Amino acid sequence: MWYGSSVRRHGRSRPFRPYQVRSRCRKRRRSGGAGISGAFGVARRERGFFVISYNRERFKLVKIYTRTGDTGDTALFDNSRVSKADPRVDAYGEVDEVNAWLGLVRSAGLPSDLEPAVIHIQRDLFAVGAQLADPAEKLADRVTKAFITDADVARLEGLIDTLEQELPPLTRFILAGGNTAGSTLHLARTVCRRAERRIVALLPPADPLLIRYVNRLSDLLFVLARVVNHRAGQPETEW
Repeated sequence: MWYGSSVRRHGRSRPFRPYQVRSRCRKRRRSGGAGISGAFGVARRERGFFVISYNRERFKLVKIYTRTGDTGDTALFDNSRVSKADPRVDAYGEVDEVNAWLGLVRSAGLPSDLEPAVIHIQRDLFAVGAQLADPAEKLADRVTKAFITDADVARLEGLIDTLEQELPPLTRFILAGGNTAGSTLHLARTVCRRAERRIVALLPPADPLLIRYVNRLSDLLFVLARVVNHRAGQPETEW
């Protein structure tokens, strides 16, 4: 029903009466912050409608630019500042590039059954980058999505084993190519190898688990490129 209209009940017309919240409920909402009106602003009634006045302090937008890197340095998770040319920054920058290429792969006609696996990998790469940006291991243990585990490596190996079953045996080197998604996966594979080299070169050494993950990922991207081209009927060009 529309608030503000007359309601006919048992043959009698009753005029509209503004809805009043019980004082007990009103106090509970104000003290407990239930709902957006309690946590972020105040709700009031105007002409039959609820209008919420937001608390601007609770809704401060995060700016894209901070100006803190204008001198050529950046902050790591332990709050130390290093040059943007630092090998560690270079390493997680390469990981970020792999992630971006996988985004292009998804927009290039990737088979729908493979997309969830690629999205999962993209999420993993955020975790790899976070761990690389954390030389003092300041990340809280509770932030589980920011950590790569042995199970993640095993998941990649399982995908490789499953996908290779639908491919013809590989007897020679092949040239990168095929359709758009397949070619882009080949490119993502080479960038992943570059990221692996950057991670291996870090001092102090990076977590060996990260190296294992990135190493296995480059293998999976190669297999994915073959699978995508094979399903599309694109022949492989041998070297």
